[in-house]
Amino acid sequence: MRWYKVIVLTVLVSVFGMAIQNLEAAGAKKGDKVTLEYTGMLDDGTVFDASSKHDKPLQFEVGGGRVIPGFDKAVTGMNLGEEKKFTIAPAEAYGEPNPKLIKKVSRKEIPQDREPEVGMSLVMGTPQGRQMQALITEVTPEYIILDLNHPLAGKALTFQIKVIKISH
Repeated sequence: MRWYKVIVLTVLVSVFGMAIQNLEAAGAKKGDKVTLEYTGMLDDGTVFDASSKHDKPLQFEVGGGRVIPGFDKAVTGMNLGEEKKFTIAPAEAYGEPNPKLIKKVSRKEIPQDREPEVGMSLVMGTPQGRQMQALITEVTPEYIILDLNHPLAGKALTFQIKVIKISH
């Protein structure tokens, strides 16, 4: 009867060992906290952001809504140490530019401390107390045109990422 115990024990170790490996291989899932290094690039290769610019890796909860939807989806299922390069369409990133967010503003309504120029950014307050960035796209003697769309709206974004920690 001893050899039965050895076989049963061997089978149990084998089955549970495979189960543990499968759990580890399942990767990042909704609710997990992931830490990763990343570089974000535009179609022309211009780097628009990178974790190295922030002196620390990015941390967020998968499915928590803190990152753009396409980024969240790409991280889901990734394993510790895994690297991936992927491109996110505008619809899964910052959306397409919204024409309703292009505003014509009297020059009298903007701060007079600097002469406005095309390409200059302004930080504007909303009635809800939030701040948003506006880009000056046109300047005339009477008014300026402000684009309140996110600067990456309408752009496909490519990321190179590496998962360095997963907390379940």
